[in-house]
Amino acid sequence: MDQNPTLPLSMEEIQRYQRHILLPEVGGVGQQKLKAAKVLVIGAGGLGAPVLQYLAAAGVGTLGIADDDHVSLSNLQRQVIHDTGTIHAQKTESAAQSIARLNPHVRVMRFEERFDAIFAATHLRGFDLLIDGSDNFDTRYGAADAAESHQRPLVTGAVGRFEGSLTVLKPYEAGADGVLYPRYRDLFPEKPPAGLIPNCAETGIIGALTGVIGTLMAMEAIKLIVGIGEPLVGRLLMYNSLSARFDTINYRRRDQNRKG
Repeated sequence: MDQNPTLPLSMEEIQRYQRHILLPEVGGVGQQKLKAAKVLVIGAGGLGAPVLQYLAAAGVGTLGIADDDHVSLSNLQRQVIHDTGTIHAQKTESAAQSIARLNPHVRVMRFEERFDAIFAATHLRGFDLLIDGSDNFDTRYGAADAAESHQRPLVTGAVGRFEGSLTVLKPYEAGADGVLYPRYRDLFPEKPPAGLIPNCAETGIIGALTGVIGTLMAMEAIKLIVGIGEPLVGRLLMYNSLSARFDTINYRRRDQNRKG
């Protein structure tokens, strides 16, 4: 991932991020990359909550939050960035307050609007990485299209009842074989018809599941920013909470285009 100019760490930040800096794979340089990074998160709900919390704790310098919803009592079973005192508040405002308490070094940019093509055209170029924690297919496909068009890595996840999944998309880049990495539609070719797949308000969801998947999404984002490990590009990681089982499916570009 292209990096912004590195930013120096204050003594307070060095102490705060000491456990990161001790890791040879991260070190001071990696922590400076985190500080310089600008990440846009779609949704401050079940997935967005742990994503925002762990990226803020990790020292990501700028977090954008796109969400037009308000906090409700039924959210609190899983959307742990909010609390009883923020019921009826804008989710972006509630999340920003929580982030400020956790890490005052993080800048929060609030967008009380839905993510769509117009939003992406206006704002996405100001960010290095997009994370989709939305709960509807229109936004998921829209986020994938926008990230590809603007050449931004996308971490996307989904949850339902007791199961969840996530993957990383970089379809504008090619692997070692010269073949472009897959698109979201190589994994899920078409949106299901409206109403075919019920949402969690209709079927329910176990709250801790969103923490598992959201935290994994935050980890993928950190790997992309710092440039370590093997991000889930071309791999879909699936988790079944009832069986405590992880499975991985590999997927490829369908048209097999080569870059260059």
